[in-house]
Amino acid sequence: MPVNADFVGRQYPPTTPYAVGSATIREFAQAVGSADPVHLDRAAALAAGYRDVIAPPTFAVLIAQQCDAQLIVDPEAGIDYSRVVHGEQRFTHHRPLTAGDDVVGVLHVDGVRSAGGHSMVTTRTELSVDGEAVCTATSTLVIRGEDA
Repeated sequence: MPVNADFVGRQYPPTTPYAVGSATIREFAQAVGSADPVHLDRAAALAAGYRDVIAPPTFAVLIAQQCDAQLIVDPEAGIDYSRVVHGEQRFTHHRPLTAGDDVVGVLHVDGVRSAGGHSMVTTRTELSVDGEAVCTATSTLVIRGEDA
């Protein structure tokens, strides 16, 4: 079943808030090899002018991919998850994600196209905290064709 091109322009409802915790930030920072103290130590983050530890820039993928799941599990989208390859991820940060944030994501389907027998789906997730934009995450999913 091909990916449903009629999904271009679709917007999904806001997600339930994702509570950003300092322990999760610290674990993520250590997993990606970031030794910047603003990710690990509250005192260092306060000294740098933040209200708590801040997340490494790619931390937003944790929340954005939860939003992408809304599309992937939508039976009308025609996406076979066993054929999905994460093609690209970009972030535009409006401010750092900070411990204590409750982040809501809204998923938009910006593009569906075919290339080389595969489908390419571009999504955009707008992440916000209390209505304040904090990050725009753009992702391209490649859904391998039947012959791939």
